[in-house]
Order: sequence, then structure tokens, then C-alpha cells
Amino acid sequence: MNPVARVLGAGLALLLTLAPARAGPQGPSLIAGQSEISFVSRQMGVPVAGNFRNFDAQLSFDPANPQKGHFFVGVDLSSVQLPTDDAMKEVVGPVWFDAAHFARATFQSSAIRALERGRYEVAGRLSIKGHAQDVLVPVSLEQSGDLTVASGSLVVRRLAFAIGEGEWADTSMVADEVQIRFRLVLSGVAPI
Repeated sequence: MNPVARVLGAGLALLLTLAPARAGPQGPSLIAGQSEISFVSRQMGVPVAGNFRNFDAQLSFDPANPQKGHFFVGVDLSSVQLPTDDAMKEVVGPVWFDAAHFARATFQSSAIRALERGRYEVAGRLSIKGHAQDVLVPVSLEQSGDLTVASGSLVVRRLAFAIGEGEWADTSMVADEVQIRFRLVLSGVAPI
């Protein structure tokens, strides 16, 4: 598998772990078909992009009381989409995601803080491949009619999660930093 595809896979997995997907009948719910989690990594200086097809989440969120909200997101690491089939097969293998042993990446929020109208910081724990890190996720909310779009991005270090081991741990080939981006379309969010 080419290194760019590997880096993309790693970035996408990280991104998916940050996105809410489903809610119970009492809270907001994700409209999965309109939502996206993607990532961008760099292989030998060239940007490589990817995304995940399958993720789910449970969330509770009220803009009037953001500190009482919570998010839990699970991402199916084997659902990674990359430019080639070979790249996708390689990324789910032991050196990268090891999806056979660590099928899901997860994000569990621990605190939500309002910054200004429509902008929040979500603190939480990101777990991938048996490794966990505390992260701070900036989230912007925009509302149009009955829908709310939650979007944002963050940068994570793939090596903190043992993504790209052995020869692929060389950051001159594949950069350590991976940008995760998300755009989540939600229904049932109270007015901002």
C-alpha cells in the first residue's frame, strides 16, 4: 500500500472518532447520509485525504446548557475509504489500524464549554488501537430551519496511537500530524 493512503487512513480514523452519529428519542440525532468525517495526512510532503463510511454516536446537547451535554462516538476502522483498494487493505492491517484486534475507534466527551454564540470546545478521550489521549475539539454550530451543522477540525499525532509502526514510524516518510475534519448534520438541536 502506498504511504499516502496509509496516512489518509490514519487521519480518517481519528476524525471519525470525534463525530456524533445517533441519539435516543429525547435528544438530537445525526443525519448520517449528509454527515462526513474525513482526514488529511502528508506522505513525503504530499497531502493524502480519506474518510470513513461507518460510524455511530450517542449524544445529548442543549445549547442553553452545553456543560450538561455529552457525546460518545464509535468509528468502524475497517470502513476507511482511501484512493486505492490496496491502500485500504494495508491501512486496516496490524501496522496501521489493526482493525482485526481493534475494530473501533471511540471518542467520549468529558466536558463541553461555550466560547461564544455557536462555538464550543469539547474535551474528551480519543481511543484508537488500544491507546488513548485527551483531546480538545473545537466545534461550530450553524442552524438552518430544523437542521444544525456541527463542524470543526483538530490535529492529532498518529504515533501517539501507534498508527504506522515499524518503518512507517519514520515521520520523514509519513508526517506524524493528521488533520481530522468533520461536518455533522443534526436534527433535534434546540435553537442556539
